[in-house]
Amino acid sequence: MIRVHPMRRDVDHFSIYLEVADSLPPYGWSRNTFFKLVLINQLNRNKSIVKETEQKFNGGFRSWGSFFLKLNDFLDHKHGYLMRNTCIIEAHICVSNFAPRIHHINSTSTNDSNSSDERETLSPRTSGSSSNPTEEGEIQTSHLTLKQVFNFQTLSQEEKAFVPLLEEVCTWHPSLIQRQMKRTRQLRQLSFTSLGKVLHFLKTKKVKDMSEDDIKNLKSLWEKLVNSSEFELDWLEPYVQSVLGVKDYLERAKKLKKLKDSVVALEIKMKKLRVELAASETEFEVARRGLSEVRNGFQEMNVNAPIGYAMF
Repeated sequence: MIRVHPMRRDVDHFSIYLEVADSLPPYGWSRNTFFKLVLINQLNRNKSIVKETEQKFNGGFRSWGSFFLKLNDFLDHKHGYLMRNTCIIEAHICVSNFAPRIHHINSTSTNDSNSSDERETLSPRTSGSSSNPTEEGEIQTSHLTLKQVFNFQTLSQEEKAFVPLLEEVCTWHPSLIQRQMKRTRQLRQLSFTSLGKVLHFLKTKKVKDMSEDDIKNLKSLWEKLVNSSEFELDWLEPYVQSVLGVKDYLERAKKLKKLKDSVVALEIKMKKLRVELAASETEFEVARRGLSEVRNGFQEMNVNAPIGYAMF
């Protein structure tokens, strides 16, 4: 089934979720699903919003989704998503029998319990009686949210802008949370903050405004994120690499614009010259005809010879 509502109570966004039917049992099953959710723009289908992902559904995590746009924009019929109190949502679903790679959490205690505050890890909590500890850990791991592994209260006012971005990517890439399960609180904070900085950079910067310092800054943020976070970032890397190569793009774009301007200027000059040539040709033709008329019957004489006179 499909559910629609704001993603969080304190965020004014319109969200769409794909949810497993209640007829399935609470435990003992899982489905690897490729799906795409589409919010149709009824005025211009090219503006329809598409979200697609691959996720694993099970008893502990029965729904997946994301926010699509601001609630005010959704409710405004001028934007085309809600027309005559009707919105159109498409769901494209493919269920696979092949399981994606899931990183299970080992809940066995270690000998480092004396430093639990510094080496704090998140292990699955037991709920009910499951005969399969791997499955139990899998359910609880999937059920974790960003707020349970990342302390928002320690963020600066500027860094709090990262939170909605982090929540969205964690919804579509739950491995981001799973990867941090066995790390210390400090390392988790560092990892998610570094990821937030990169996401915020990509979300707020425009290509036309990119300077060389901006490119160096992103390169530094990305290297720090890759080297310290242990995240799987294959989904993000193409966007970062595209920005890191923007200097060459901007240089080529500048050269291209210069050549285009030159071609346009020469074309304008050629048009002016053609107009002048056409006018000159017309003037020449008039002068030629006038010359022909005057020359007709005209007897040339030697104006340098004496006029003379007759003696008889």
